[in-house]
Amino acid sequence: MKRDLRSHLFLRFLTIYSKMVAGNGLLYPILGFASCVAFIYMSFGDLKFSNFPEEPRLSFVERNGTRFFLDGKPLYVNGWNSYWLMAQSVDENTRPSVSAMLQAGAKMGLTVCRTWAFNDGGYDALQISPGQFDERVFKALDYVIAEARQQGIRLLLSLVNNLQAYGGKTQYVKWAWQEGVGLSSSNDSFFFDPSIRKYFKNYVLTVLTRKNTITGIEYRSDPTIFAWELINEPRCISDPSGDTLQDWLEEMTAFIKSIDKNHLLTIGLEGFYGPKSPKKSTVNPEEWASTLGSDFVRNSNIPNVDFASVHIYPDHWFHVLGFEEKRNYVIKWMRSHIEDCDKELKKPVMFTEYGLSNQNKDFQPSQREQFYRTILDIIYKSAKKKGSGAGALVWQFFVEGMEKYNDDFGIVPWESPPIYKLTVEQSCRLARIQEQGIMKELCSKGE
Repeated sequence: MKRDLRSHLFLRFLTIYSKMVAGNGLLYPILGFASCVAFIYMSFGDLKFSNFPEEPRLSFVERNGTRFFLDGKPLYVNGWNSYWLMAQSVDENTRPSVSAMLQAGAKMGLTVCRTWAFNDGGYDALQISPGQFDERVFKALDYVIAEARQQGIRLLLSLVNNLQAYGGKTQYVKWAWQEGVGLSSSNDSFFFDPSIRKYFKNYVLTVLTRKNTITGIEYRSDPTIFAWELINEPRCISDPSGDTLQDWLEEMTAFIKSIDKNHLLTIGLEGFYGPKSPKKSTVNPEEWASTLGSDFVRNSNIPNVDFASVHIYPDHWFHVLGFEEKRNYVIKWMRSHIEDCDKELKKPVMFTEYGLSNQNKDFQPSQREQFYRTILDIIYKSAKKKGSGAGALVWQFFVEGMEKYNDDFGIVPWESPPIYKLTVEQSCRLARIQEQGIMKELCSKGE
């Protein structure tokens, strides 16, 4: 149709121009040329002539009650973690691994990738010191978002780490201590020190209002971003009552929403129940889990939190259980959190990390497929019932030649045919529920 339009407009151009130059004077050709340039601009202004691929048109993912929606249709997520995307994008020589991973995710029907949007201090830091950023690394994050957009993948971007990897809250405390403004050398002062709160707010503001140098879109206006995750696995052990962490979460979630009302927001919780929760002794793995300063229901009930987040790591939580006992516990763990979100929180819940360690004494490769299937089956059953179980993200996928990013949970998916097959199956059965056109087309190949 565009070709026919161009032909039609070109013929009109020739007709108009020939009439204008017919008088043989100099003025008419000049006026004729100027008029035709203006005509062409007005006629073709909305047509693109560049060789770059046209930007996919995306809508923001929204939340209505206990479910996600995209373009008016329910959305259930099958996704993965590749925390290293920004780190691998700093050097152009390693960027192909990022593109390869995103392409592979799309090929498996995965729709969301969780990754770090932080690196505080240290090697290839995004934030070198409070308020000081490395533009080279910011451009790496620009690339990740732009490439994800091209592959049809949305990103769950985490803003800071509770752990020390990639800086985390430890680095913020060090900065405050070094500048002589820190109240305490305790890592937990991240949550209550006013100077550190200002550091973090400045970081959040800078990231959310960043204008992507590739797409020209501010992060807060880019639907490629599925949601923001406030902090990975927050704990405030110095205050097991949970009040310190709760106060910080309320302040920071409100601050993010004051800047960005387009995107969904989650916390990044592990999912443990606090000391006042009736589930602390019936669902938590052990007594220690209720003393970490977090509480799944209380934290997730903050109004500016759009969906709850939970992690699944029975290998880390238990040291004496066998595989079947761990698997049975995971069923109980997931059902409990879905019940909380169905009945009390009235929000979706995503299991944003799950994995089975290959360092277990009784580990066999086939156990991973069984473990993953257990988790994905629960998500599927909740989705079929229009429940709050909104999705799960495996920890972690990567590509060949990236062993430095691997841990005892990492997988190159195409090197494990059972995992690859299971992943595609989950993508397709969720697609049949949500009736997303692109996914239906992908999955029809296997039907």
